[in-house]
Amino acid sequence: MRVSVKKVITEYVLITLGTLLLAAGVYFFKFPNNFTTGGVSGISLLLSGIIPAITPSAMVLILNVLLLILGFIFVGNSFGIKTVYSSLLFSGAMVLLEKFVPMSAPLTDQPFLELLYAMLLSALGSSLVFNMGASTGGTDITAMILRKYTDLDIGKALLVTDGIITAAAFFVFDIKTGMFSLMGLIIKTTAVDVFIENLTLCKYFTIVTTQSEAVAGFIMNKLHHGVTIADAQGGFTHEDKKLIMVACKRSEALALKRYVKKCDPNAFMFITNTSEIIGKGFRQ
Repeated sequence: MRVSVKKVITEYVLITLGTLLLAAGVYFFKFPNNFTTGGVSGISLLLSGIIPAITPSAMVLILNVLLLILGFIFVGNSFGIKTVYSSLLFSGAMVLLEKFVPMSAPLTDQPFLELLYAMLLSALGSSLVFNMGASTGGTDITAMILRKYTDLDIGKALLVTDGIITAAAFFVFDIKTGMFSLMGLIIKTTAVDVFIENLTLCKYFTIVTTQSEAVAGFIMNKLHHGVTIADAQGGFTHEDKKLIMVACKRSEALALKRYVKKCDPNAFMFITNTSEIIGKGFRQ
């Protein structure tokens, strides 16, 4: 029970951190420069440009609440409490920032620098939220609705939608803003992939050794990971050996390498990076 409570608390702390990073990137850098790079924040900028009486932050709150209601109606509660929490936190943070830290102009006179901060903060925040099995709602909810009622490729549909929202900046604002927005969409898409891969990066070991019992014992007793052991034979020496296969976290990889080299100096290790491990101790 304690482990479960600790895990839930950790997840919500990371979701909160990720959502607040996303809100900071959008509010301080994206909104003042009218960077329209898709999603609810991009739609909010476009609608605020057409309806100046409603601020982008207020529009984010309105759209997210409407989309959450639509999600409950058409999808049910399958998108989870984490998404509801992150969506409402993001919307609330935007409104509070607008109230207590009003922005009448960009922070600097360097739009490309602000574009980088807008996209990197947003990408890092989104990656933390996605990695915890949540999202900030918005257009993700429309994707869930489409997935339930159509056979559309959701990834491509969302990419096309973001592209249309970004292209609209050329007409609602100006060519310069549109070009920056298009560049921002490319940066954000790439950065999210990089951040998610690095957040989940693990090491996969294939160890060829004659000291399999000692190595396997260290992995199971010290690192608390299961191992797979297979018979092997040296092609040159014809010596019987064992193949030990195990995946571990980056923080554990150095300890494992040191132990193997100490236990069996002649061991041969293949070490590769992997960010997709499904099973006990990793992703279920």
